[in-house]
Amino acid sequence: MTELSGNLVLPNTIVSGSINFETTIQNITPTKHETDRYILPGFIDGHIHGGDGADTMDGVKAIHTLSQFHAQHGTTTLLPTTITSPWPDVISTLQAIAEVTRQQIPDGPMIHGAHLEGPFVSPHKLGAQPPFNIPPTPDKVSEVLSLNCVRVVTLAPELPHAQTAMESFAKAGIRVSLGHTVASYEQAHQAICHICKAGGVAGGTHLFNAMPPIESRRPGPVTALMCSDAYAEMIFDTHHIHPATFQLAQRVMPDRLVFVTDAMRAAGLPDGPSQLGGQAVIVENGTARLPNGSLAGSVLTLDVALRNAVHTGTPLHEAVALLTRNPANYLGLHDRGTLETGKRADFVVMDSNLHVQEVWVGGQRIH
Repeated sequence: MTELSGNLVLPNTIVSGSINFETTIQNITPTKHETDRYILPGFIDGHIHGGDGADTMDGVKAIHTLSQFHAQHGTTTLLPTTITSPWPDVISTLQAIAEVTRQQIPDGPMIHGAHLEGPFVSPHKLGAQPPFNIPPTPDKVSEVLSLNCVRVVTLAPELPHAQTAMESFAKAGIRVSLGHTVASYEQAHQAICHICKAGGVAGGTHLFNAMPPIESRRPGPVTALMCSDAYAEMIFDTHHIHPATFQLAQRVMPDRLVFVTDAMRAAGLPDGPSQLGGQAVIVENGTARLPNGSLAGSVLTLDVALRNAVHTGTPLHEAVALLTRNPANYLGLHDRGTLETGKRADFVVMDSNLHVQEVWVGGQRIH
């Protein structure tokens, strides 16, 4: 039995206490000892392309590298994420992710499965996605389902075959996330209803980014997501999203907003040239852009996103929920996401400035 003590960030409060655990939490005991460190549930990142020079599309070894990098920043569960590429490359990458999900990465997080971001996206809202987009035809959907590793799929609901695809994915337990879309409010609202009717869970891929904005007479997909039961990702690096925009979303959907990094291979590396999906990218002052100026993923880590949220005035326990409890609920991972007896012993120990000191995955400390 192992014990950790500190300020425990619980779902609705913060108390000093100790946690006894093996692979799962055995008991939690309140104490009155003053301490300058915090114990949080492990972070969950459902949208991550790369880090430390590695990219999901590079295969198994690269997935190990990027996973170990993000684990150092508190991520204990992650979904390696594809980018729009030629279909054989997408399938090859999904096969690599399927292989990784069957093993525990040394000093790494748990790999829950894949986030298929592309190629089922709009050609009019590619963002930094290369132009290999295709519609989600039944044969392509069947091929994805046969691999049994995709847990989230980004899909533009206005595409041909989208309704049938959403139903198939939802029935398979895959979260259907609306994104890289030019859908109207009405199209997005109907898509969310269709996903839920099929027994699925709806989401939004990087809320506000790569989708139409809210306008007075055209509320767009952002409003459809906010005013429904759907979850929505957010890249809170303060480049993709203004702090006030974050505060708006967090007030409207505090239990459904989910922090992700959307990190690319340049995360953790110095500023300079990089690449995403075969496209040249320049990273400068913490922002990754294509030569045309479009944002190209991020170099964010979840510990930085947490600090950004706290700096806006969000109480710590509410900010922590955005990268622990909320993504766990979205992904159906009910064995983690909060500090409660019986849940996985996935922890992040942080100092008083919210910098990572220790990370534990399934009761084992990573180094």
